[in-house]
Amino acid sequence: MNQSMLGLVQNETVKLLRRRRFLVVVLILAILIPIFTYAQYRSVVTAQERMGTTDWRPLLTQQIVDMQNRLASSRLPDEWRDFIKIRIQQQQYYLDHDINPMAPGGPTFARGFMDQAISMFLPMIIVVLAVDIVSAEFSEGTIKLLLTRPVRRWKVLTSKYITLLLFTSLTVLMTLILAYLLSGVVFGYSGWDLPILTGFEVSGGELVTSGAFMLPQWQFLLMQYGLGWFVCIVVGTVTFMVSVLIRSAAAGMGIMMAALISGTILTQMASSWESSKYLFVVNLQLTNYLNGTLPPIKGMTLPFSLAVLTIWAVAALIVAYTVFTRRDVTS
Repeated sequence: MNQSMLGLVQNETVKLLRRRRFLVVVLILAILIPIFTYAQYRSVVTAQERMGTTDWRPLLTQQIVDMQNRLASSRLPDEWRDFIKIRIQQQQYYLDHDINPMAPGGPTFARGFMDQAISMFLPMIIVVLAVDIVSAEFSEGTIKLLLTRPVRRWKVLTSKYITLLLFTSLTVLMTLILAYLLSGVVFGYSGWDLPILTGFEVSGGELVTSGAFMLPQWQFLLMQYGLGWFVCIVVGTVTFMVSVLIRSAAAGMGIMMAALISGTILTQMASSWESSKYLFVVNLQLTNYLNGTLPPIKGMTLPFSLAVLTIWAVAALIVAYTVFTRRDVTS
């Protein structure tokens, strides 16, 4: 990175910090993670009181029985029936091999938090961070001043994108740190070496465990948060494009929120619309592939979802650079 680009990135960093978007993101995490921690704690306590034991084996056995009872319902949609069957097989595998899949601890909470946050919560936070990174120049009236400097437009836009990448990466790192530190107050800080099973595959609606293997939890967390980081980068890049196309931050926020919410709905209904697997919002739950969860559409794999998300990110960048460098942004 040359000196001029470094100066531009420093300038964009100051702007982003001045708008306090990153502070808002950290505050959201600091407020909601303790709430989620307490909710999980109450869930564990309630299950233990209902079963009259703190032993995880009867609790896991009861979960399997509850899911088997759900399968008996004639009103259960076929896609949910397949999902529950896979879940039962997976839980039974843990039980047969004497592995507690949710041993208490800060690392375990951080793992579960990413599983739940990757498809909606984290992407929404990234949208808050990125939605006005370009459009704010118009609303604040600083775009003319910015572009009268003797710097090519593509460099200006690149500095904004680099700044977004840096703060997106920092957001994912802060998520892991806060999830571990805050939940550890309740669950303890041990569990980094807890064996975690991965390598599950789903074939023909059945869980294939022949390729399953164990990893220490810290390695699994690196893989999991790496996938979470990639999802956040893609969502941030698409939001970056919207920020270039839409001069109103509020309108951009509405567009991205609608896309993410519709994506959550589509993942529940996508089995009847096979072409929806090419939408980026249907491919956000990358950590499900590590857990052996049934994908929204049969045939979807981790390489497929990574490829779809990469194509969307590259296309978003092409559109953003084309529009920003050619449009009369000073009008």
